[in-house]
Amino acid sequence: MRVFTVLGPSQSGKSTLVEAISRLDSRPTTFDLSETVHLHGFSYLEEPWCAIDVDGGSDALAFAGPAMAISDAAVIVVPPDPEAAVLCAPYLRLVEEAGIPAFLFINRLDNPNGRIRDIVAALQAYCTHHIALRQVPIREGDQVVGAVDLISERAWKYREGEPSALIELPAAAVEREQEARAELLEALSDFDDHLLEQLIEDRQPPSAEVYDLAARVSQNHQLIPAYLGAASHGNGLTRMMKALRHEAPEFDIAAGRDAASEQARAIAGFADVRKHMGKIVVLRGLGDGVKAHEALGGDTVGSLMELDARSQIGALAAGQIGLAVKSEHLRPGHIYDSAGATELPDWARSHPPGHRQLVSPAHERDDARLSTALARMNEIDPGLHVSSDDATGHAVLGCQGPQHLRRIATKLAEDFGVEITSEPVATAYRETIQKPVEHHYRHRKQSGGAGQFADVLLTVEPLPRGAGFQFDEVVKGGAVPKTYIPSVAQGAEEALARGPEGFPVVDVKVTLKDGKHHAVDSSDYAFRTAGKAAVREALPQAKPVVLQPILRAEIHVPSMFVGDLVPAISGLQGQVLGFEAHPSAAGWEIFNALLPAVAEDELHRMLASSSRGTGWVRLSFDHYEELRGPVPKPSRETAAAG
Repeated sequence: MRVFTVLGPSQSGKSTLVEAISRLDSRPTTFDLSETVHLHGFSYLEEPWCAIDVDGGSDALAFAGPAMAISDAAVIVVPPDPEAAVLCAPYLRLVEEAGIPAFLFINRLDNPNGRIRDIVAALQAYCTHHIALRQVPIREGDQVVGAVDLISERAWKYREGEPSALIELPAAAVEREQEARAELLEALSDFDDHLLEQLIEDRQPPSAEVYDLAARVSQNHQLIPAYLGAASHGNGLTRMMKALRHEAPEFDIAAGRDAASEQARAIAGFADVRKHMGKIVVLRGLGDGVKAHEALGGDTVGSLMELDARSQIGALAAGQIGLAVKSEHLRPGHIYDSAGATELPDWARSHPPGHRQLVSPAHERDDARLSTALARMNEIDPGLHVSSDDATGHAVLGCQGPQHLRRIATKLAEDFGVEITSEPVATAYRETIQKPVEHHYRHRKQSGGAGQFADVLLTVEPLPRGAGFQFDEVVKGGAVPKTYIPSVAQGAEEALARGPEGFPVVDVKVTLKDGKHHAVDSSDYAFRTAGKAAVREALPQAKPVVLQPILRAEIHVPSMFVGDLVPAISGLQGQVLGFEAHPSAAGWEIFNALLPAVAEDELHRMLASSSRGTGWVRLSFDHYEELRGPVPKPSRETAAAG
């Protein structure tokens, strides 16, 4: 089976292209995963094929890596507008990081918004590999009515819903065809000395030799060919499929690109959970393939099925794609041998989550079910990251964007029967103090039986930023017995859970200097209570201040948008640290900045808007600094936790 992934920005016509290609077969099959990935099985020239259609947009980009890991090649569908080339930048960068052969399909030429050469030039800015036009358009006025193949020099006229018709090369297209053909041959000659000699000697190379060279160069991902068409009218489909058939690598080449060892037997690309079927894993066979009910990844594979999810098969041959049912131990994003698994390379993994939300069940009775459902979702969704909020214990969902969160909420409701509510994650403000304070506290309580007595004298003093909490004691003469001192420390640390402004207190040292005890009424509880109360009373006298967390932002963005980031970061009260060209991704910049954590959500919204959905950011905690301006109110959860 030959497999290719179809990528591209939203509204570029990916689904239209895949559906039109699959209709070349009279009985195509389709399997949809989570409304984001669509697998189309079909036959072309009596060979089995599978096209993986991944939705466009940054919310779905996490699925592109696993899709390419189980594919032989990628097809990037390009809008017919030079201004839209930047929207293809994330996909061009991804295929280059993956090292997977790629083909461009410049779509919707029935309504172009620019010249083909300008579109290719705009795309080239985001690609280190040379993009070589393999066709040029035939125009009648402003309309594209056909295309000329630059190797065979044959001209084809488009026909609505039918294969193109072979025609004589129009005189008006000869000059452009000759110019583009010379550029193509020159690009190919970089990879073949014989062709270079022929061009130097002004000899025309045979078409068969050029086709063979073009196939070899494409299979080795040494350049990226570009084809033309209009999928909605059925134009350019046959040429695209012929290119994939002859110029995409055979499966053994693709398998060698991904396989972690010679013993590898399958790649798990995707997974889904269906209400009546359970967990379904999309596998592609490697090596000797996989048989139903035999060991894979250290456990037994369940049933194997065709892409129609109805027809069972006994085995999955090398290169074949199928569905594993009732195989709970298999997880997408892994390469499996009989005994274990290896994760796919870094390029196949998602960008860091750009949208964090605190989620809880809409009905309290679903609390345990939500935990189970999120664990299952975390296994099957490569763009999802599930963690726990330290203050509340509630689940935090890290998603690729608001649309991704809506898909997760829908999935939880429909397949797991759990409705959720969500809210932004509260900023982790902290407090600290600025001057030392000595404070005395006596805890005395008498109620019938044994009483409670503890007397402590302690100092509370600031520590350098990031030092945390320290406790010391300098008690002399046994005024406070050694057995009670750990209780004082415990009480002091409990007091720091909520400072005068309602936030946890950090970077504080508490020193127990003196105290008194009672032979009968003193206890661990009494001294813990005294330590806690003493510190709580001392903190307001120690000149407390609120600290806000500062994040370091590493923003990856196409170069054309860098200028918009400088004022945007300043508007978020951030500090620009600088930017530089990405060392390996053409047309990309790495923009570094510091900004308050409270601006995290706004940063993601700003970046999505200013970069037209192409940029992404990796955030990490950098330091705390004193908050200037109004002190925020702690959330109810933070107050309750304190």
